[in-house]
Amino acid sequence: MPHATTAKPLLLRGFEIYKSFLTPSAQEAMLSDLRDVVRAAPLFSPMTPYGKPMSVRMTSSGTYGWVSDRRGYRYAPQHPDGTAWPAIPETIMEVWRAVSQTDRSPDCCLMNFYAEGARMGLHQDRDEADFAYPVVSISLGNEALFRIGNPERGGKTESLWLHSGDVVVMGGAARLTYHGVDRIKFGASPLMPKGGRINLTLRVVD
Repeated sequence: MPHATTAKPLLLRGFEIYKSFLTPSAQEAMLSDLRDVVRAAPLFSPMTPYGKPMSVRMTSSGTYGWVSDRRGYRYAPQHPDGTAWPAIPETIMEVWRAVSQTDRSPDCCLMNFYAEGARMGLHQDRDEADFAYPVVSISLGNEALFRIGNPERGGKTESLWLHSGDVVVMGGAARLTYHGVDRIKFGASPLMPKGGRINLTLRVVD
């Protein structure tokens, strides 16, 4: 996997932020692999347990996928259409191996697609069995205003723009910090000319 930089990450509230980690060619290769994932496990629009549709569309690859409906938020071994999730592409696994600092492989790669107007409220990633493993996030496409909060709800937050090719590692003391996406800077992206943002999050589930 060609990396654009070997510089140390920017640290913000314990989050490790690798700016421009993926070269444009690496992003193109990853996007091509994601098209295969979507063909095998089509994007779907999840419903919150409260009956409100989420603004992002999503799918997954790996042993488990993340789903949400009236039954709650959870990991499931099958796509909502009943088929098994495809394997996590090697282009994505290479990023995990480069930044996660663990020999354990992820069980899930959640793919969120943000169209114009989509956002993600402040939340914790806490449906996993062991918080000792990090969550690794990869940004592709349009820029996103990423907000980082605190280990508990409330308090002051900090924000920064994530660009295509940026990688964020949420681990250690920051593993359960609240975070979200306030808005997308929608427009022509060199990677995705029709617009939109893809966020991939790699997680150890079991």
